[in-house]
Amino acid sequence: MRIFLLGVVSVLTLLAGCAQSSESSETEEFTLAHNMPTDHPIHESLVDFQRILEEKSNGSMKLQIYANEQLGSEREAIEMTQTNAIQFTKVSASALEGFSESYSLFSMPYLFDSQEQYRETMKMPEIQDAFYNKTADNGFIGITYYDAGVRNMYTNDRILETNDDMRGLRTRVQPSQTSVQMIEALGGTPTPMGFGEVYTALQSGMLDAAENNESALTDNNHGEVAKHYFYTEHAMVPDILIMNVDAFNDLSEQQQEWVQEAAAESTELHEPRWDESMEEAREVAEEEMGVTFHEVDKSSFMEAVEPLQETFQQNEATKEQYDLIMGENNNE
Repeated sequence: MRIFLLGVVSVLTLLAGCAQSSESSETEEFTLAHNMPTDHPIHESLVDFQRILEEKSNGSMKLQIYANEQLGSEREAIEMTQTNAIQFTKVSASALEGFSESYSLFSMPYLFDSQEQYRETMKMPEIQDAFYNKTADNGFIGITYYDAGVRNMYTNDRILETNDDMRGLRTRVQPSQTSVQMIEALGGTPTPMGFGEVYTALQSGMLDAAENNESALTDNNHGEVAKHYFYTEHAMVPDILIMNVDAFNDLSEQQQEWVQEAAAESTELHEPRWDESMEEAREVAEEEMGVTFHEVDKSSFMEAVEPLQETFQQNEATKEQYDLIMGENNNE
């Protein structure tokens, strides 16, 4: 532990002078930290961002990536980005709820009609403007998003045909108020819990269910203890690449364009990579872990959450973003 702490202190000391204007140095170095392992598709997409940024800037902007919580947890990485100890981090939109309530909207069930519509909407400049700059006063802004999958229900042994089958189902949720409200609206019993505890809780019977994309079954071995996966498709919670606002503002206009273009291009490269990884995860879970995948009539689930959707529509903190997204849904 002492060696790790000394290492982090040394790294942060080295990084203190990284976010400087282009006038002060021909080559600028930036740091990005995140909590994913290096074989995760989102890490690979962040490596694309690193590569493209260096190419666009002819090597004048370099990015050092620290994966797998090397510099701390997701929350700690956000705090380091706020202070400019690091310049970038990738976080779940749900982790940003405490900084801007607008991000809670992504945990609202059935916000998007489909994954295709979700991706198209998330790339629209008016949608990005409605979210990304809301946290500027907190010290950071959004740069791009990465698809983190469609969230579905999976259970130890309970079969879900309608939302009535979720009654009393002890379901792990992310530690966010909106996630709790979501499972309550769907009819289950929410149990906030850190992701690292889910396997043991499912195995012991403390949990009956969890909700996530297919990779949770394989990357985290949940398929060993949860044998039924249901395509409820109730939520699509993006990952957001954020940047310290002062570090961004200190860049020249050209450098800002390079950052934004590199980020957008890495998002485009990410989507087919993500789709392929989910197909592989399903195949492994089905053939090697014995997980059964079920299609679900979503109508009862969608009807059950209508009151929760109305609260977002009426909430001043989310109304603008809700109306924008619903408008895009209606234009499809």
